[in-house]
Amino acid sequence: MGPAEPSGNHASDSVAFRQRLRRERIAARLAMTEAAYARASALVEASLKSVLAPRRPQTIGFCWPVRREFDARPLVSELILRGWRACQPVVVAPAAPMHFLAWTPDAPMTADRHGIPIPATAPCAAPDVLLLPLVAFDGEGYRIGYGGGYFDRTLAALRPRPLTIGVGFEVGRVDSVRPQAHDIRLDLIVTEAGASRVTLDGDQREAGT
Repeated sequence: MGPAEPSGNHASDSVAFRQRLRRERIAARLAMTEAAYARASALVEASLKSVLAPRRPQTIGFCWPVRREFDARPLVSELILRGWRACQPVVVAPAAPMHFLAWTPDAPMTADRHGIPIPATAPCAAPDVLLLPLVAFDGEGYRIGYGGGYFDRTLAALRPRPLTIGVGFEVGRVDSVRPQAHDIRLDLIVTEAGASRVTLDGDQREAGT
């Protein structure tokens, strides 16, 4: 069962809490030293490889890194050499699911309305595996992004739903993000601490177990 719909003052408190949490966790990520960021990124990449290596080549979706998010481009480039296809999500309207555009290391790029690079390529089929950036996350498998709700709307519209992998750093881990009714639980979470699979009871177990 998903989280309950908040109401009244509780809803306002929840919004304020998530806004504060978002600011704090982004600041913590930006405060990571170059050495700490490099070490954490290498560990994240190694864990992602261990998760994806057993899978046959498919289509993977990922985001262009902003605000010192994990940079998945080197990993995705390796997957492409192994026969995978890649795409990036693009916002087309504030309250609509995102579309996906094909990506390769040499794809022509443009920028969206926020100045974030996006492919200037043809639409791509929805991904089989989707890497979601984590601003904050909890042991229940819920995440906080940047507040637009784009991923939740997109995942709710995709059939079949892709394997969802939240990717981030331990500085974003919290006891609870206070999920709302529209929030969708992730399948796996990958940080520098390793890869963990979220089970239906909310426990996390090492991926592959």
